[in-house]
Amino acid sequence: MVRASIDYVQYLSDPPFVSGPAPGFAGGPPVNGVPVHPVPMKKGVPIPGAVPLRKLERRSGGRIVAGVAGGIADHLGIDVLKVRVAFTILAAMAGSGIVIYGALWIFTSAGTDTQKPSAAERQRAYGLIALGLGGAAALSWLFSGTAGSVLAPFFVVAIGAALVWREFDSDGPRTVIGLPQRPTVLTWARVVGGATLIILGLGVVVLAQVDLEALRSSLLAVVVTLIGVGLLTVPLWLRMWRALGAERAARIRNDEREEIASHLHDSVLQTLALIQKQSDNPQEVARLARGQERELRKWLFSGGDIDHTSLTEGLKIIAGEVEDQHGVTVRPVTVGDVQLEGEGVENGLPKEAFTALLGATREALVNSAKHSGEKEINLFAEVEGDQVSVFVRDRGVGFDVDAVPEDRQGLAKSIRGRIERRGGRVVVRSDIGKGTEIRVHMPLGDSALKWDQTADRVDNPEEQPQ
Repeated sequence: MVRASIDYVQYLSDPPFVSGPAPGFAGGPPVNGVPVHPVPMKKGVPIPGAVPLRKLERRSGGRIVAGVAGGIADHLGIDVLKVRVAFTILAAMAGSGIVIYGALWIFTSAGTDTQKPSAAERQRAYGLIALGLGGAAALSWLFSGTAGSVLAPFFVVAIGAALVWREFDSDGPRTVIGLPQRPTVLTWARVVGGATLIILGLGVVVLAQVDLEALRSSLLAVVVTLIGVGLLTVPLWLRMWRALGAERAARIRNDEREEIASHLHDSVLQTLALIQKQSDNPQEVARLARGQERELRKWLFSGGDIDHTSLTEGLKIIAGEVEDQHGVTVRPVTVGDVQLEGEGVENGLPKEAFTALLGATREALVNSAKHSGEKEINLFAEVEGDQVSVFVRDRGVGFDVDAVPEDRQGLAKSIRGRIERRGGRVVVRSDIGKGTEIRVHMPLGDSALKWDQTADRVDNPEEQPQ
């Protein structure tokens, strides 16, 4: 039904100029007296210039309500206004568009786009929403005689549910109850306002159908029933709550274990590898051991405190340490800067994400210094509006990413694992004989990561988001 409505709207906005196939195409008029026959296409052979269909996903950053219309438009490759007009027409048909929109909202996953809609696009969308609701009310009253006292509460409940659903469906880290980890005043206003609209709408429907005396008895029966059900299910709720707490504690312990393993790999194991190479130089071995002892004691007893709060400063310190330990030249270049999140710092990186980004960058530099065979490594960092990107590049021997042994945990644990645990993404590009590039992306705040299709997907077709 949605597809048929979209086709009809597209037909009205882009009418065909000719009826039937054009001359020179299969089934069309002959050219110079010679008929044109269809040419069979081989299965699996791509058509030149054809645009592949995108996966059906709701828009995340560019949504007005839930991003359903935008996701359908992106999937079909058409203007989103046509899809919204189609939903408006369907909404006027006894509210079927509202039901279809809600079903697609529930059963379609959200995308990773971040582009916000313009003010003009929002105004057009809100106008179409009002037109659809008004059309549904008018047509229902004309054809079925449904009174406004019935339709108005239904629309109020639908609007309230949309407000609440939208906040629980937003991107970013979530709390236990499903709200954003750092809810704003506007978030709470939408949730409370939506819940109020739902209660008012349902209350009007109930009061219109039941007299007050019967309503009082019914409410008393419902309350008594709920109390009884609650008493019977107390053990079940307690068990579920304890299981949730145990699962959360296990997840925290596992994250801490992974962090400790990553740090030990980056520090102690790397130092032991250097000591093996310098086994014939007792003075160098002693220097490395003393330095590693000081670093390990500081990490164990400082509580994970960070000496620097600037990404640029931290990258320069890491580059200097790698140069001193491995005898290579690291050339850091930064565009923009971001601070460690704290008092007086807005839109900064949380401590966990900050340390993970620096730790993964250090491990990438160490891997290049040890395995690339090159004496010069390029380090580039860029702070964009919604994410931080770090690139580590060398022109060394390169390697086959799929052929890395399972016991080599540097790439899997110290780089990819520690970044993905904080909501980031790692892309590895390596060509044997041409060098290696490791891209680390970390989101800022509660924003979702932006997928750079023109860069990451072309270079790494296997590294596409799921």
